[in-house]
Amino acid sequence: MPPEKSPQSPVPSGQKVLISNDHGEKLVGLLHQTSSKKLVILCHGFRATKDDSILVDLAAAFTAEGISAFRFDFSGNGESEGEFQYGSYRKEAADLRSVVLYFSEQKYDIIALIGHSKGGNAALLYASQYSDVPSIVNISGRFALERGIDGRLGKNFMQRINKDGYIDVKNRKGEFEYRVSKASLEDRLSTDTLLSSRAISKDCRVLTIHGAKDEIVPAEDAVQFAANIPNHELRIIAEANHRYTGHEQELTSLVLGFVMSRLRSTSPLRPKL
Repeated sequence: MPPEKSPQSPVPSGQKVLISNDHGEKLVGLLHQTSSKKLVILCHGFRATKDDSILVDLAAAFTAEGISAFRFDFSGNGESEGEFQYGSYRKEAADLRSVVLYFSEQKYDIIALIGHSKGGNAALLYASQYSDVPSIVNISGRFALERGIDGRLGKNFMQRINKDGYIDVKNRKGEFEYRVSKASLEDRLSTDTLLSSRAISKDCRVLTIHGAKDEIVPAEDAVQFAANIPNHELRIIAEANHRYTGHEQELTSLVLGFVMSRLRSTSPLRPKL
């Protein structure tokens, strides 16, 4: 299976910000500050980082429109502290909560959470638990979390992990990449995307974007999000893959258009501290 991780893009300048999560781990991010206190928060996918090209492009697009942007590494990824975990859906949503609270305390108006792939899942899971961000953009998130595992872990992964307690994932050269523990696999399999999707408030506007030729997460997952999230828009890009290769501008335009068109119609919502 092709990696979900992307080549990193040249990183535009931004202010480094350190935020502690609930475990006392430092989350590292870059704040692209404009004259506006309106802010979008950008979330990377599986084994990617804040320097993922999709996030870098989106940060540049929003700042060009005068909107501040923050992109960060989830715990155990990139520069952030913590141990990498295969599952960690709930922990990444909790990381995101720490980020939202930090910027709310700094008097920012958080207008959208935007995530690619697993980052989209984190943003949606956040929205199912809290009703303080008016817009969510889910780019190529996975609805059916029980699928796609054998592509990374190999066939008979459950028998192997039950026997050994873990699976070491290696690249095509046979080099070690990361370890999947039984607990982290169970975290993924016990994350109920159907329940969490239906729990998102109808006051939260959600956009799902997906490539029809996504080779990692099938486009049918996007249709399932659309069927279960109360206030949802769906955009399928006909020729796009998981990385939106050759369709980067179309992706950025859809995200930007969705968020910007709602600025006048949404009132700022802030977490209860």
